Amino acid sequence: MALKIKPLADRVLVEPMAAETKTASGIIIPDNAKEKPQKGKVVAVGSGTKDEKMTVSVGDTVLYGKYAGTELKFEGQDYLIMRESDILAIV
Repeated sequence: MALKIKPLADRVLVEPMAAETKTASGIIIPDNAKEKPQKGKVVAVGSGTKDEKMTVSVGDTVLYGKYAGTELKFEGQDYLIMRESDILAIV
């Protein structure tokens, strides 16, 4: 299915990965105590600016700041749209 969102300039559309439901020792984390995920998959990329080309591409798994981007719900799916500079690393 092709996504109908095309980010502009240096913006990136990221699908956040699911929050952890268990700790490493097996304790189940309740919904109200789950941390906001900081890892996601890039689903759409803008064309960049005239000064800088985009370094991330569709399909990359990225790490981003806890409060980075703007939350967006499109066709029942949650996404984050953020500037490429908000991305900390490609995993």
